[in-house]
Order: sequence, then structure tokens, then C-alpha cells
Amino acid sequence: MHNDFTIFAGRANVALATSVAVEMGVRLGACSVERFSDGELSVRLDEPVRGRGVFIIQPTSPPVNDHLIELLAFADACRRASAAHITAVMPYFGYSRADKRHDRREPITASMVADLMQAVGVNHVVTIDLHASQIEGFFHIPVDSLTAAPVMAEALRPGLAAETVVISPDAGRVRMATEYAQLLGAPVAVLHKERASGVETRVTRLVGDVRDRPCLIIDDMISTGGTIAESMDALLDAGARPEFTVAATHGLLLHGAREKLARPEMREILVTDTVAPPAHDWPQLRVVSIAPLIASALRRFMNE
Repeated sequence: MHNDFTIFAGRANVALATSVAVEMGVRLGACSVERFSDGELSVRLDEPVRGRGVFIIQPTSPPVNDHLIELLAFADACRRASAAHITAVMPYFGYSRADKRHDRREPITASMVADLMQAVGVNHVVTIDLHASQIEGFFHIPVDSLTAAPVMAEALRPGLAAETVVISPDAGRVRMATEYAQLLGAPVAVLHKERASGVETRVTRLVGDVRDRPCLIIDDMISTGGTIAESMDALLDAGARPEFTVAATHGLLLHGAREKLARPEMREILVTDTVAPPAHDWPQLRVVSIAPLIASALRRFMNE
């Protein structure tokens, strides 16, 4: 593998960046990130990157705007320092749900973020389980969207009952649910829902048989936990066994999520470390590292 590359860690998930560097047998690049009293960020590279490939590991997780500006500042610093190639490794892509207009007077914020990243000199984007695959089309540079499904399925397999049904919580996650089902050798059921507002949804019908069977609910992210809680209620109403496992790539787990999901029917919640996991103790929560997946991808890029 070529050795003329540097990995920088943004502050959004230093632990993940460190794990990726360990997997690749290198150290993290030296840098400084500070915040002025007025809230502005200052980013400085403390080692040269001229002629080198640079990987900036920074999910744009909450607080999304702060982490996005930090990523843009890192990329701009690398470009001005004459880096040969800049890859933004965004395990979680913030604003990914803003991929289309629901009204005529709304922005497509995911497209705006893509424009900003390209404007500051990003040459390549690596992300994991994009909320909407069409986001790749907002970029005029290569985008590699990796999937955590094989890693998650391997972690889930030992604890799942043979009669488990894989549940897609909405029509948009059918493809992901099908991938999990194929990896686990399980059937799929789909919940259809309507969005009442930006934070409220309502399940309208279930396609598939879940009666007297445990369920594995999959999703690309858990933010407030509302979608998962509503899915559990709908499945219980349909006669599902009160044994639920949840697998989601991005465990944002915002304020109030634990209260919604810490239910006696919940066996386990499995997430990856694309975003920094919550520090508090949560017996039902298990975190699987995707550092080996990212490191493997970066090795392939370096080897062309």
C-alpha cells in the first residue's frame, strides 16, 4: 500500500478515527481544532500534507452544523496546504433526510452540502448507509457508500431465533431489510407509514406475517426513537411475539430516545460507532465497530 497519506480526525468521533488508524497501522495526523469565544472554529494542520493523500474522518452528527463547518475547514486547510487528494470520510452524512423538496419553497439541503464540500476541494466522499441513495447524484466527484449490513448481520446472527422476521419500518428501508433478510435467511415484512410532520409519523398498514414471531426491526438511523416505538406498537397489534431486536447503522439516540425504547419487549438495540455512542449506561444497547470496514475500504483506495 502507498504510504504517502495522512489521516486526520475531526472532533465528531475521535475514537472511530483512532480505531481506523490502528487498523491501518498508522498514527493520526497532528492538528489543532479550537473554538473562539464567539463560537467560530479554528482548524490548523500541525504537519505538512503537500503532495499527500488526505483522509478526513468526520461524521456530521449532532451538532450537525458545527461538525459540518469543521469538516469544510479541514478540507480547505488541506487544499491550501497543497494536499494531492482529499477524501472526506463521513460515516454519517448529516442533512441526508433533506434529499428532496416536499414543498416548492424548501431547500434541498443535502445538495447544498454536496456543493459546499466540492467548493472547498473535497475530491472523494466515503460514507456508510446513506439515508437516500440519490444523494450520490448531488456530487460531481466519486462517492462510495459502504454498507454496514454484513457486519451487523454477523453480530446479530448468534442471538436471533430461527423464526425471526426482518421488519422494514417504512417503504424506504425495504432494500436494506431485504439485504439483512438474505444475510440472515429470514423473511421480510414491511410497515407503511405516513409522515404527519417533520417529527411525527403514523403507521397505516403491515405487509407480511408476524403473528407469534419475534421481530428484527432495521433502520439506517435512530434519532428520537419515535419510528421504532411506533413500529413496535403496530407489530404488537398485529400479533407479533413481544420480543424485539433493533439494528440501526447510525445510533444518534437523541434526548428522549431511551425513554421511548427502554421497554420490556426490547431485547437488544444494535448500532455501529459511525457516531460517538452515548456515554451513559444502557444495558440493551450494543455498539459494533465499523473501523475495520472503513480501513479495508481506504486500503483499496490507496492500492487503486
